[in-house]
Amino acid sequence: MGNTESVVVQKRLARFRPEERPLIEGVFERLQGDGGSGKVLTLESFKSSMDTLASDSMIKRVYRAACCVESGAGTATVTGSGKAITAATSGVSREQLVVFLADLLRGTAEERAPLVLAMSQEGAGNSEVVTREQVSQFLQDVLSSVVKILVSRERLRGWKLDRMGDVSMGVKLLAEQMCSELKASERGTCDVCSLEDWVFRVSQVAAYLELLVSEGLAVVLPNRPPLTLLPACLEAPWSKLKCLLDLPTLMFLAPQLPDSYSAPWRLLFTTQLHGESFSRMVAGLSKRGPTLLLIRDTRGHVFGAFASHAWEVKPQFQGQPHGSWRIALEKIVHSQVHRSWFCGDSRCFLFSVYPRLRVYTATGYNQHFMYLNQNQQTMPNGLGMGGQHGYFGLWLDSDFGRGHSRARPKCTTYGSPQLSADEEFTLDYAEVWAVGKPPAPEEGEEGRGKRSVLDMDPEVQAMMEMAGKTLHSQGLREPEEDED
Repeated sequence: MGNTESVVVQKRLARFRPEERPLIEGVFERLQGDGGSGKVLTLESFKSSMDTLASDSMIKRVYRAACCVESGAGTATVTGSGKAITAATSGVSREQLVVFLADLLRGTAEERAPLVLAMSQEGAGNSEVVTREQVSQFLQDVLSSVVKILVSRERLRGWKLDRMGDVSMGVKLLAEQMCSELKASERGTCDVCSLEDWVFRVSQVAAYLELLVSEGLAVVLPNRPPLTLLPACLEAPWSKLKCLLDLPTLMFLAPQLPDSYSAPWRLLFTTQLHGESFSRMVAGLSKRGPTLLLIRDTRGHVFGAFASHAWEVKPQFQGQPHGSWRIALEKIVHSQVHRSWFCGDSRCFLFSVYPRLRVYTATGYNQHFMYLNQNQQTMPNGLGMGGQHGYFGLWLDSDFGRGHSRARPKCTTYGSPQLSADEEFTLDYAEVWAVGKPPAPEEGEEGRGKRSVLDMDPEVQAMMEMAGKTLHSQGLREPEEDED
């Protein structure tokens, strides 16, 4: 850039590694070869680079934001609408492009917010604020471009776009969900401060923009792997399957799972392939590790649940207790059930997909995370999550095809509202995905090597002794076999 570059540009370049800086500086020359001329880049320069990955409206948004950067001031300030239009027609200088790239790829929420404001604006109007609807339209353009990038760059990781849900609907739902985090004024408008707060809290905004700009303008930095937005999908029977999930919904749900659950997703059950059978569903999901259940009722509402632990059939809620000797004693009382009786924890959640995309996490009110029972006379038979017997946040009856979602006003366990269109719903479609590593076989599950229930948890034995309880079973142990 020579010695005339501003101090601001030098500081922006310092954010990149020495080997990355020539790449950032070289973007201007490369775009000039794609339709630029003289000392500035035109809209055609951006279109030539981005037209296969983004819509025309999204390209104009990116170009408008780059034009509005005041490199001398060091911020992407947006002035009056007339001046903004003049800037957009005058082109993007080398210094503006460097500041724009640095702020989008390595900037803070404070630096990214003015760019989001500029990209959310239309050609004219009040330039100091934007409406929630304008932000939503901006997000829809961004998300549509992200999907195009994932498809064109072959980053679907085993998912098949044509065998999944409607992308356009998923884009609208995800844009609405992200906008719901935006704290607008009473008039429904957002200034740069509210956008800064939003960009800071909703990390996907920066992540999606980084992917769009780095791919659209071919800013390939060494030692920076491509952003992974989708979990891998393993061996799904796509030729026979029509999946409830769409790509934007998958992009939303995957990050909600605990960080340690990075195993490929595996289809365990779907009514389309396995029929409407509760027994088949239970057989498919039992002891398969963490799972994601999706349901569509006959009125079109789509919702589901994430179970953090493997399902097991038993007539009790499955939840992780917190430590006290009373709970330990209760564990001994139920000694016929091995220690995995306590499965499921506060990482479980309920969610809705349509008509609104939302996640509802544990409130801490109780530990009624997971319930699965079958073929019992005295306890409810079915699959439930949250709430209580007869009043679940989500319930599928063993008489497959019926269920309920009761919340007046909210589920006590997850804080979720009614997920289905009606409190009692009829099932239209269901599918279950394994989303984590299958649990390892428990010690003593198979014959030889099986231990006493007291040996299963030495801490419980110690608590029993501290509580003054006599361990009568100690004298009833069978002699251990000599392994020699």
